[in-house]
Amino acid sequence: MAKKSHHPIPPTIEELITYMTAQSGPILKKQLCKAFGTHGDNRANIKQLVREMREKGIIVTERRGKRIMLSDTLPERVIVEVTGIDSMGDLVARPFEWLSDTPMPQVIITEDTLNPPAGIGDIIQVETLPQGNRIYHGKTLRRVTAGDSHMVGVYEKGRVYSFDRRLKQSFVVTGVPAANTLEDGAIIMVDIPPIRVNNPQALFIKQIGYTDDPYSSTLASIYMHNLPTSFPESVLSEADKLKQPKSDKKRVDLRRIPFVTVDGADARDFDDAVWAEPDTSADNPGGYHIMIGIADVSWFVRPETHLDIEARLRGNSVYFPDRVIPMLPEALSNDLCSLKPGADRAALVCECWINGEGRKIKHQFYRATIRSERRLTYAEVQAAMDGQTPIGGLEAEMSALFGAYEALKKSRAKRGVLEIDSPERQIILNNKGQVLEIKQRERTPSTQMIEELMILANVSAAETLESLKAPVMYRVHAAPSPEKLAGLKISLMAVGQVANLPAKPKPVDFNPILMDKRNESLAKTVNELVLRSQSQAEYSSENIGHFGLALTQYAHFTSPIRRYADILVHRSLVRALELGEGGLTDSEVETFADTAKHISATERNGAMAELDAADRYIATYLENKIGQTFDARIVSVMSFGMFLAIEPFNAEGYVTMNSLPGDYYDYEEEMQRLVGRVTGSIFALGDTVRVTLKDCTPITGNLSLQVIKGDTRHDLVLHPTPKIVYKKTRQVL
Repeated sequence: MAKKSHHPIPPTIEELITYMTAQSGPILKKQLCKAFGTHGDNRANIKQLVREMREKGIIVTERRGKRIMLSDTLPERVIVEVTGIDSMGDLVARPFEWLSDTPMPQVIITEDTLNPPAGIGDIIQVETLPQGNRIYHGKTLRRVTAGDSHMVGVYEKGRVYSFDRRLKQSFVVTGVPAANTLEDGAIIMVDIPPIRVNNPQALFIKQIGYTDDPYSSTLASIYMHNLPTSFPESVLSEADKLKQPKSDKKRVDLRRIPFVTVDGADARDFDDAVWAEPDTSADNPGGYHIMIGIADVSWFVRPETHLDIEARLRGNSVYFPDRVIPMLPEALSNDLCSLKPGADRAALVCECWINGEGRKIKHQFYRATIRSERRLTYAEVQAAMDGQTPIGGLEAEMSALFGAYEALKKSRAKRGVLEIDSPERQIILNNKGQVLEIKQRERTPSTQMIEELMILANVSAAETLESLKAPVMYRVHAAPSPEKLAGLKISLMAVGQVANLPAKPKPVDFNPILMDKRNESLAKTVNELVLRSQSQAEYSSENIGHFGLALTQYAHFTSPIRRYADILVHRSLVRALELGEGGLTDSEVETFADTAKHISATERNGAMAELDAADRYIATYLENKIGQTFDARIVSVMSFGMFLAIEPFNAEGYVTMNSLPGDYYDYEEEMQRLVGRVTGSIFALGDTVRVTLKDCTPITGNLSLQVIKGDTRHDLVLHPTPKIVYKKTRQVL
């Protein structure tokens, strides 16, 4: 007789779920014990895991708790994660673990008894009351972990040091399982105490990687900013079942039109394609007929599906030097919704007619089947624009696109767009994840041409929806606040520029300041100052216009693969124009304001993650350049030192007051400069100085600099002292 197998180690929750998923219905708890060969004390371990699964809402019980099954509803008590705030000011939460094939329910915290109150990011246990349509009201019972209690850091000799440069304190690591033998340099996640005490302890959660891993800079940012690392199986399964829709009478057949996609050489998904020809209408001499085809993501990603819930949760794709955290699975972003050359693809098309001055005469939207003729890069298009290398076989179409761009430029100039030059930093890695080069991403007429065509489509989408009184997910940009304008004027005066700005400036009022050529060396500083004075663009269900683009109606329509806002605009167009399936639902309309807040927050979080990773990659790159000298530009002056940007890399480093060349320095706040009492040396905002890289810390991205030579072009006459000078003195040792 065969001996019964024993399971010496209790199963994990994941193993239990895998087993239960394979069963046809409810099972007895003793079946789990039998299935995993557990006996004696191990039975208690199974029962404890079942209790945890019930508390987390993974399972529900019936027949007095003897039979269990995976849940598609929430139990009376469940563990949830607080994810946001709704329009009524109530916290919104989701189950901490949800493995059912049905869409994830939402919990609105209507009664909070915790002290301090629950906040976004908290994991809490709540008592639920069903409200219908997968909505529950929740009363808080206890806090499992605080939202800001997780920390990502580096393990060194029993302590953990944070990747976040703002958290200076280190912690003694406790609770490391015997199976995890931590080595110095391990990247770990810990739970830190809310109250800082002497020699505080941090509870080990899990190991993520090692600092000598080639992609550790990205890995740290992903976990620091709580970005998803994979898609749930239900989402992937749903994506894998999707197919390209058949071309029929409901879709306009545009496969004869030679659309082209134009992107960077490193682009992997192509969600917009363009085409143009001169308008042959006698009423529009010098005008153009334009088609902008955008991947019809709303056809594939339907409201309240697993794909939709996950896309909304992510809000947008996040781009790192080594990878993308996509909003949609690759089956969509890199295949079904990617406008690959020679492949039939479903598209939502914006067809426009503009006159020779770039003014839009009319436009229309419809669903279509398109077939991209060519995948072009910005460099190829730029070579054609410069008359160097034509795009073979598409000369006429490219000429029309160039002509349409020239017309749209006239329209842009006429409405007075804010012309800030803010180049994007590009970090190029080799196949081992090492930084090869850091440079500014080139902004050429070819990139600007595509930008103008996308703006044209975005404006058309907002106008169409407004005219039909349909919901619009606007992209808004408020005018600068009076306080920021006042600060800008002071900063500009400090660099020798007089800002003749009215109390309520228009975007065009900033352009003379930005384009002042009298001092080219200050151009970057002036651009940065004007940029800092601007409000942050965001999404909103209410329209306040877009200040920077000088537009009264603007929405994001052209990138539904990577922005959830664009999917909502597509759905609203589909519903309003009666274009078929996949339109906006009433429940989505009701939560538009909440969704706008949520996707604005995910956008900001993603942008911060991208910047944090870039800073760490740059610090890692510069680590073997300690002791070398560079030109650096002063970007900020304070009472205790200066921040400078190393010009070749646009990497900011810090210089302390007491490390400046020997003198006593006075801080003149309004003039944003440091003035030496004895030598008269001046370190002012916008100055270029020679520095030595003293030190860099890759885990935080911090750079420490030493000034070795200042810019001698200054004297006290160039920066006249204002009537009121706030001085703070530091002695140089």
